[in-house]
Amino acid sequence: MINFSAIVDNINYIGAFVLFVIGLYTVLTHPNLLKRVIGVNIMETSIFLFFVSIGYVRGAQAPIVVKLSGELIYVNPLPSAMILTGIVVAVSITAYALSLIIKLHESYGTIELDEILKKEGEGID
Repeated sequence: MINFSAIVDNINYIGAFVLFVIGLYTVLTHPNLLKRVIGVNIMETSIFLFFVSIGYVRGAQAPIVVKLSGELIYVNPLPSAMILTGIVVAVSITAYALSLIIKLHESYGTIELDEILKKEGEGID
């Protein structure tokens, strides 16, 4: 029998996996370069969701130390810091990829990878 409480408890991990597979499928199957960039962004978002899910602790508090008695459980702040760095890198990669797509469109008149490779092959002969 299916344990639905285990599925609900791990829904973030399942969602991250599904998003990653959708992004990977998009990157591997579409010849349109803009759609490939969107697929890479979906994959990056799934990684962000996965890291945020790792850092979450049920019933924990923010990692701000105050003078209280007793043992408190804190949320790990490291995944959040890594996510901020990852977002900056993801935006930079996206901007660079889009600028390359613009230059390819100016040079070849298309952003379809098949057509670019065909035109490149015709230019060599």
